[in-house]
Amino acid sequence: MSDLSGLPEIAIGCGAGFAGDRADAALPVIKALAGYDCPRYLVYEVLAERTLAIAQRLKREDAGEGFSPWLDLYLQDALSLCLENHVRIVANFGSANPKAAATRIQSIATKTGCRVPKVAYVLGDDLLQFMSADEVLKHDFIEGTDAGSGELLAANAYLGAKPIADALETGAEIVIVGRSTDSAMVLGPLLHEFGWSQDTLDLIAAGIMAGHLIECGSQITGGYFADPGFKDVEGLDNTGFPILEMNASGRMVITKPENTGGVVNRQTVIEQLLYEIHDPSSYLTPDVVLDLSKVAVDELGENRVEVTGAAGRQPPSTLKATICFDSGWLGEAEISYAGPNALARAELAADVIRKRIANSDLAGNNALRIDILGAKAVHDDDSGSQRQELPGNLREDADGNGEYRVRAATRSLNKAAAQAVANEVMALYCCGPAGGGGVRQSVTPQL
Repeated sequence: MSDLSGLPEIAIGCGAGFAGDRADAALPVIKALAGYDCPRYLVYEVLAERTLAIAQRLKREDAGEGFSPWLDLYLQDALSLCLENHVRIVANFGSANPKAAATRIQSIATKTGCRVPKVAYVLGDDLLQFMSADEVLKHDFIEGTDAGSGELLAANAYLGAKPIADALETGAEIVIVGRSTDSAMVLGPLLHEFGWSQDTLDLIAAGIMAGHLIECGSQITGGYFADPGFKDVEGLDNTGFPILEMNASGRMVITKPENTGGVVNRQTVIEQLLYEIHDPSSYLTPDVVLDLSKVAVDELGENRVEVTGAAGRQPPSTLKATICFDSGWLGEAEISYAGPNALARAELAADVIRKRIANSDLAGNNALRIDILGAKAVHDDDSGSQRQELPGNLREDADGNGEYRVRAATRSLNKAAAQAVANEVMALYCCGPAGGGGVRQSVTPQL
């Protein structure tokens, strides 16, 4: 089963890499973990910065809400399988309400007829429990944007791995966190199992690197890697999610369950290694400053890759926090044009929408973006300048006779202004150019 020379080891699988990941992907991972004769864990990473802020809003409306809305879907089949096979779970299902998530998991166990597990949860990341909004905003912004004009809805610090390790020390079979670093959910079990001290910086760095490698699920097993004809990957309909094998000396191997699709090779590992990394020699976390500059990636065999060379320095003296503001409403709608002269009709529709909104009492200072999907929309700017530079004959050849989708969108603190843009697209069914159809519209709160 292992290339780790019989040394004490641990096996950690990833069950989800984001909120919305495949719910059934964890099942082959759990079954594979059951074959390891060592401590085994399953990690779910389902918490992004925006999803956390949405959860805070839901918790305001109902004190029993605010945990991940994906919790039930992910655990309805996996929970009993984990308990039967002694696979412990560490997950950020807690979002804005870890306690409610822990209670919900016990309810799922009762509902599904499996044994009720011992669940621990970690609190302390919600800064608004300890500080006022004004106190939060006195701190410097190091990334992203300046303070928004709307209400501060959420402020959460990224916690490290020690609270997770402490929770596991209680004998908990499941540990639920809110906002921690994603990699901490892997380092926590490593600290618990191996007893690494905080001054073993290279080992801590190896643990953070291991967590970073598997936290995004199938990104390291070929999912986000696949590019037909350039980087071919077979079996994406049944991609196996990653499994980490690691020993107390920090040696690690990345693999995946047998008889699953996807691939683990040197390329997939390197791509994930550099994912969301600003400075590879100085990756800041609450647990360690990770230096990846001397890392080596070697294939040991089919779907087995060893990663070595992580180095660590003392962590920063402060924690990073993510803050989120209410920024009003996004109004958007789309309509399609196809067949002869489709691009010209799509451009006419865009012109009609722009003029109608400009002459509306609701226009105000709200930015309006109109894209024509199929005509340089993805990389264009808000003004559509790249589309205007298309060669003139495009409207006369086969490309101009293809199919295009017009999207209009605005963001406004005024919900009625956001709705007005969506309504103008809907009106094109009869008021716009010929042959428009397939309208979809929505007005959603923005953070």
